[in-house]
Amino acid sequence: MAGHHGAMPFDVDRLLRLRTEPISDDDAAEAAFREVYNDPVSVNGEPVGTLELVAGARALQAAIEWPAVRVLSVVDAGRKVTVVYRLQGRQIGPLETSIGPVPATGRVVELRTIEVLTLANGRVREIWTVANELGALAAVDGVWLPSFGVPNGVAPDYKPWEHAESEHLH
Repeated sequence: MAGHHGAMPFDVDRLLRLRTEPISDDDAAEAAFREVYNDPVSVNGEPVGTLELVAGARALQAAIEWPAVRVLSVVDAGRKVTVVYRLQGRQIGPLETSIGPVPATGRVVELRTIEVLTLANGRVREIWTVANELGALAAVDGVWLPSFGVPNGVAPDYKPWEHAESEHLH
């Protein structure tokens, strides 16, 4: 189905394949990423160059064996495309996360991600992304989460939403 003004819909599968299917030749990898992404592209408000994107994809490919991507939802509004997907595979190498690298667990890990892409001339200009890394990594003991008790001085039945007005929290 054609998108707005006769444009073809954005190829989400191609974007996800760039991240999970290795391209061994550096020049070919860089060229493939430049066809999909601006250089630099804004990722969560920070400029990221093509070489950094290639390095990030290679790090993911080295960390996850037998990657399987399942696209759960795509909303293509022309210049804005939202993608919800799950990436699952066996973690065989260090996995870069927002809290730093997590050593290989040897277990199957599943990362759930939502990305909002802004397009310009058919390429990704901006990405806002949120990934459920912590829950996925805790499930495979990739990170250890201590059980958190109640903060000091706070009653165990304290419900902050009931006190929002008196404490000016809204």
